[in-house]
Amino acid sequence: MKFIYTLILVLFAQLCFSQQMPKELKGIDDEIIQLMEEYNTVGLSVAVVKDGKNLYVKGFGYRDLKQQLPVTENTLFHTASMTKAFTGSLLGILESKNQLSLKDKPAMYVPNLQFYNDKMNNLITIEDLLSHRSGIGTQGVSLELFPDNAKLNTVQRLRYLKPEAEIKNSWDYSNMGYTLAGTIVEQVTGKSWDINIENRIFKPLKMNNSCTTIEKMKLSNNYALGYGMYKERSQIVPYQNYYAFGPAGVIKSSVKDLSNWMITWLNKGMFDGTQVLPKNYIYEASRPQNIKYDEEYTKDSFLFSEGFGWRIRSWNGHYRLRHGGNTNGFSSVTELFPFENLGIVVLCNQSNSIIPYIISDMISRKLLHLSAEENYPVDVSDMYKPGEDKPFNKDMMPTFPLHKFEGIYKADGFGTIQIIEKEGRLLAIFPTYTFKLEHLNFNNFHLKGMKDFKESFNPEFTVKFDIDTKGDIDILKLYAQKEPIVFNKKQMSPNQQ
Repeated sequence: MKFIYTLILVLFAQLCFSQQMPKELKGIDDEIIQLMEEYNTVGLSVAVVKDGKNLYVKGFGYRDLKQQLPVTENTLFHTASMTKAFTGSLLGILESKNQLSLKDKPAMYVPNLQFYNDKMNNLITIEDLLSHRSGIGTQGVSLELFPDNAKLNTVQRLRYLKPEAEIKNSWDYSNMGYTLAGTIVEQVTGKSWDINIENRIFKPLKMNNSCTTIEKMKLSNNYALGYGMYKERSQIVPYQNYYAFGPAGVIKSSVKDLSNWMITWLNKGMFDGTQVLPKNYIYEASRPQNIKYDEEYTKDSFLFSEGFGWRIRSWNGHYRLRHGGNTNGFSSVTELFPFENLGIVVLCNQSNSIIPYIISDMISRKLLHLSAEENYPVDVSDMYKPGEDKPFNKDMMPTFPLHKFEGIYKADGFGTIQIIEKEGRLLAIFPTYTFKLEHLNFNNFHLKGMKDFKESFNPEFTVKFDIDTKGDIDILKLYAQKEPIVFNKKQMSPNQQ
């Protein structure tokens, strides 16, 4: 009898789900599995919400390939830059409580904050940070190669960091801008950004499995390992350490939790009868705040724009909000169609993959009754792997013996690089990584990962050494941004030489 009763319950649940599943999504499981095979995707999860309800929530593949642990709707993935909409929402909440205005200047709330020039000091507002029109730029070298765990220390570097785009009149993606936005939250509330996210968003939205740290994620017992592709094989990659720039990308969540997040945005900030996110902020964040330049000369390209933590576009006649995320081992995307009350989120544990976008596009087309895309590109970038060491360029050898390059080089706003000679090669020691310097020509080299380097980014930036009027090496130029970063050689005292 117990077996029959259980079987009846299972059949009843399947019947309810089949009744809820719209005819447009029949067969979607098989299509997703086929795409995963084409992309060599280890694990993936999908959620679709419509009219305030979960339409489809499911996990596929494995969160741990070796242990064959399956992905479920509650598996935690790294959402990366999808975090930005959460950070913006915190500021919207504070504005609704009259604790700040998005039109305020950041220096009103952050002590000892100065930008690179007076124009930036006079013009940049909080809403510029959220819409990527501050001109600050992402400043990835400062954030990742010279990291600091303290947000306040990190944003106080901005006085030394040149803007990467025109102030107030450009679109230039900025993780540093969102780091500053998160710092403002901390300074206004007196509590960490993480606690604010937990108390003001996760708890009221019943996002009970979501978290902001790897330590908390691992307590869940249902989290995904990250993978990268190399020569058509999946390899585990380390989780990214976000240091101070967590407000730009550190949230770990599941599609089940993110369903509540999407429902809230589609319901003008309301969840379970409570106004969790301010209605006015939802309106401001969902409308164009900055025009995004696009090189494609198409009718839609003139409508690309940025809200607060969302990309906005007129897509096949439908108003769409979207933001993706990409970090070591993970790719993700959320799409909202406010006028159709439709939301889609796709999370996967694969670096540099467009499969989340492909699946969200496929589901969008089905539910909006658009023609199917005939051929999706299969595009997963290989992980960076350092190749075999190349010999020195004998026709254009360095103009100094290698020990003359040794020393500590410093740049304000970044930090120090130590150059040492070891076994006939130069090494560049950063705070977080040690790289080889592979010779190009004369006094020019490029950084090269050591054998244990497993990050997903390619570090092979050019390094050029310049000499002073005395003929000595005194400058290291790192070509890792739009303009080279100048590191000056620190003078050694006699007892250090």
